[in-house]
Amino acid sequence: MAVSMTGFGRYETTEDKWSHVWEIRSVNSRFLDLKWRLPNSMRGYESRWEKLVRQYGSRGRVDIGLNLEVFSTELLGVSLNRLQAKAMLDQLKAMAAEEQVAFVPDYNRLLGLSSLWRDAMSEPDPELAESITEGLEKALANWRDSRQEEGNDLVRDLTERFSLLKDYAEQIKVKVPEILENKRAALIERVSGSMETLGAEYIEDRMVQEVAILTDKLDVSEEITRLDAHLERILEVLRGNQDAGKRLDFLLQETFREINTCGNKCQDSEVSRIVVEFKAELEKCREQVQNIE
Repeated sequence: MAVSMTGFGRYETTEDKWSHVWEIRSVNSRFLDLKWRLPNSMRGYESRWEKLVRQYGSRGRVDIGLNLEVFSTELLGVSLNRLQAKAMLDQLKAMAAEEQVAFVPDYNRLLGLSSLWRDAMSEPDPELAESITEGLEKALANWRDSRQEEGNDLVRDLTERFSLLKDYAEQIKVKVPEILENKRAALIERVSGSMETLGAEYIEDRMVQEVAILTDKLDVSEEITRLDAHLERILEVLRGNQDAGKRLDFLLQETFREINTCGNKCQDSEVSRIVVEFKAELEKCREQVQNIE
């Protein structure tokens, strides 16, 4: 079934040494556009996680955020560069001694120097990374379920709308023979009246030729056949398991072209009214299809 590009997913994990929450939000987009919000320590996993995300979605703008709290000082991996701090203090003490002034170290200001702190871990703890990856998979599954649920609603709505479009197409199909007959009769009557007024000779073969040309100009049977085929194919795509968004977009363009040709060729007020209703409903369908992956 078709899947919506709009969705939300969330998963929270709490253990003794850490807690993390994944949140995923997505809206429609022509391509897959991932926006990550990650702690600096987890930036190295972004490319690996992107491959995981692509298993759950192929289109849409997706915002993915991770909120991580670590309760273990060992896992934080933060250490003070004691040698550098001691060297700085020794230098200050020596300078104070030379100047013969009292020196009392201000450790609060000293510890506020970011250059004295270093991250001992180039990558996060493997168990923590594994837990975070599992949390992402479950958040993605939750995100996929929400998109599928909305996709089912879209399919139900679009199925009803396309059924209505099939009814409109059937109404045009029924009207076409009547329109052609009326146009033929009007042409014959008009030409016969003009010939009689002018006293010209009535040529049967010429009249048959003119009627055939008019019939070819007004006949929309081929357009109606293609229109029916497009609508049937649209319903098949909606019920299928493959990515439907781009296929539906193309089919809607073709459907609009056929119904537009019908309106231009028929030259009938009733058919024009049906064509306007058809286009209005088709535009609503197009807006809905823009949100299907």
